[in-house]
Formats: sequence, structure tokens, C-alpha cells
Amino acid sequence: MPDQFALTLRQRDDLRTIAAMIIPASDEYKVPGADDAAIQADMLATLGRDTVLVRQALDHLARLAGQPLSELDAAKRDAVAQEFRSSGGAAAATLVRVVLQCYYRDDRVLRSLGLELRAPFPKGHLLPDGDWSLLDPVKARAGSLRRAP
Repeated sequence: MPDQFALTLRQRDDLRTIAAMIIPASDEYKVPGADDAAIQADMLATLGRDTVLVRQALDHLARLAGQPLSELDAAKRDAVAQEFRSSGGAAAATLVRVVLQCYYRDDRVLRSLGLELRAPFPKGHLLPDGDWSLLDPVKARAGSLRRAP
């Protein structure tokens, strides 16, 4: 029985190729590209509710390219990417977001940005259980209602 959240081999190859185009590796900053195996594994493992839109984006890319992206020369790949950006809609935006979120949570990328590999708060300070005093400034604000998007 096929996994409803799995991408086909062709889709995974196109995802790897387009991810490398979005964020290529950099020797200067010592960071991998978004096509790195660990980053790709994170993408595939965490697609979840984005799977449908990512599939739509990858199918749209496949139609534009007419063949696997990796088999196109650089100029043709760039032309396909330009067309994809202008015609991909919400599916393209979702694909780019998935690539970026998985890339920027990779430990190597965080280190290259000078960020610590843990939550920035409480930086080793223990907070007593039940101490909600940090929320006092928030509670002091007047409530506001906003329309959901």
C-alpha cells in the first residue's frame, strides 16, 4: 500500500535539484546547500500537511521542465525556475517555505549564523514551576480582537 505522504522518486529528485537552486552550498561560509542529504531527509520527514501543495509544485515543475530537472542544462533550469516562480502560486510558495524552514533549522547552518543550538531562553537559569510573572507585561495590555486570515 503506497504511503499517501510519500513523494515519488522523480519528485524527490526534483525537490533536491530545486532546493540546490534555492540555496546552493557555500565553501566560503562552510554551509551545505539545501540539497544536502540530512536537510533533504528532514524535508521528507516533516512535510506533513504541506505534502499536497509540495506535490502540486513538483508536478508543475515537471510539466514546465518536460524531463527531470537534474537533466536540464543550467540555462534551461533557470528558465524553468523563472516560469515556476511566476506561475506556481501557493504551491510554489509552500515549496520554497519548506526548503527554507528545513535549511535554517540545520545545526550547521545555525552555527554558521552564530546562533546557539538550543533555545535562547532561559540560558541555564531555572524558572520555578508555576512562575508566570514573565507574562505580566502581556496580561497588562488591553485585549484585542483580530479577524483570522
